Amino acid sequence: MAPKVLISDKLSEAAVQIFRDRGIDVDFQPDLGKDKDKLAEVIGQYDGLAIRSATKVTDKILANAPNLKVIGRAGIGTDNIDKDAASKKGVIVMNTPFGNMITTAEHAIAMMFAVARQIPEASASTHAGKWEKSKFMGTELTNKTLGVIGAGNIGGIVCDRARGLKMKVVAYDPFLGQEKADKMGVEKVELDELLARADFITLHVPFTDATANILSRENLSKTKKGVRIINCARGGLVDEEALAEALTSGHVAGAAFDVFSEEPAKENVLFNLPNVVCTPHLGAATTEAQENVALQVAEQMSNYLLTGAVENALNMPSVTAEEAKVMGPWIKLAEHLGSFVGQMTDEPIKAINILYDGVAADMNLEALNCAVVAGIMKKVNPDVNMVSAPVVAKERGIQISTTNQDKTGAFDGYIKVTAVTDKRERSVAGTVFSDGKPRFIQIKGINIDAEVGEHMLYTTNNDVPGIIGALGQTMGEHGVNIANFTLGRASAGGEAIALLYVDDVVPAEARAKLAESDLFNQIKPLTFDVA
Repeated sequence: MAPKVLISDKLSEAAVQIFRDRGIDVDFQPDLGKDKDKLAEVIGQYDGLAIRSATKVTDKILANAPNLKVIGRAGIGTDNIDKDAASKKGVIVMNTPFGNMITTAEHAIAMMFAVARQIPEASASTHAGKWEKSKFMGTELTNKTLGVIGAGNIGGIVCDRARGLKMKVVAYDPFLGQEKADKMGVEKVELDELLARADFITLHVPFTDATANILSRENLSKTKKGVRIINCARGGLVDEEALAEALTSGHVAGAAFDVFSEEPAKENVLFNLPNVVCTPHLGAATTEAQENVALQVAEQMSNYLLTGAVENALNMPSVTAEEAKVMGPWIKLAEHLGSFVGQMTDEPIKAINILYDGVAADMNLEALNCAVVAGIMKKVNPDVNMVSAPVVAKERGIQISTTNQDKTGAFDGYIKVTAVTDKRERSVAGTVFSDGKPRFIQIKGINIDAEVGEHMLYTTNNDVPGIIGALGQTMGEHGVNIANFTLGRASAGGEAIALLYVDDVVPAEARAKLAESDLFNQIKPLTFDVA
């Protein structure tokens, strides 16, 4: 029997035809996604669900989908899919991460022109028959300095287009290496320098804890007078209240926003301010982009349903079904090792070196590499997956190398990940025990045996008495239960580490108290996806 796919959102007819040409029974109901009850009623008939943003795939929908194998999102954002529930149901979630990069970058450039020349207001005035030629004095882009916050895929395209407009481009991106910046023809700077120098600032970063309000009230005050700010990335990156005040005072000369902290944005403090251009999240809204992502998702879903090939999956590695049975725990280990290194590294990473020992060296190393890199990159881009992570790393000029070796130690096999920056190298190794659970076995060359938990606390110190007591007492005073406590040291009296697996996030107050004791050189909270 042919696989059956439901398309519950508006997708290109060409995408529908791809399913049919591949021999898949496709049911095209582009308005069904808006009716969650009807969707829950019929979803049990289908093997695949192709959607855009209108369909909300909740745990209730998934509970009624015993035959569902794959959800394909035509586009990058998957906030409308309960990915945890999908993973528990064994449903693969795919997206199309690169189909709308050019479109979004072009929209940012268009918004920059619009705010530089006050085009929307001038158009409205002219339509009203006012002919206010002297009122709309603009500014040229040529020879102006553009500050790009986030020089990844979309930001990189914006940099390229801006250079074509003869703008000077400065970029802030923690993962942008100097070599890559040189190839892009941009000047790599820290955020404060970008704020002080830029005539225009455009944002191209995901919304994370690190990027939330990256243009805060304080940072907006550091910008040069007359700056113009463009945000076509994500809502919540800019303090909209503070920006409104800066626009009103004249410190900021203009702004162009395609995204807002709350959407749909029916009301916003930026609305109706002079020289503020607003569009309703149109970054990916071109015929070409919609066609590209629709065709891509149809091909990906067809490939999976017919051959088992997994592409651009957010909750499953790109491996065959046979490989997944053996490699599953090792892929999880690889992601944990990458996540450890990523969370511990604040400087731009220029190289990732991965050592595979014993049984690990005989596995699908491409998939394991992808898991390592995805773990590292998720610190700054939570939308990254095992397929897109190597592409993102390549765009940022990160070199990835692997070494294979026969079994050398007590374990049947292990993986060691080393991240290289201009300042240091940081390494961590791990293995999979016979129970299928990943373990950390070495950090900074110090041997340990640590279970991986969702919440962990990593510390470094000199090997002196009182460490266990200080950690235990402080955790107890702040109501943090320790599930597992691992110590290791290079030598007696030398460098030592502690890795605590705790039940909850360690409060900042507890970390501050540990720092006050002068016993610890480094204190770092860590989180891992152990689902």
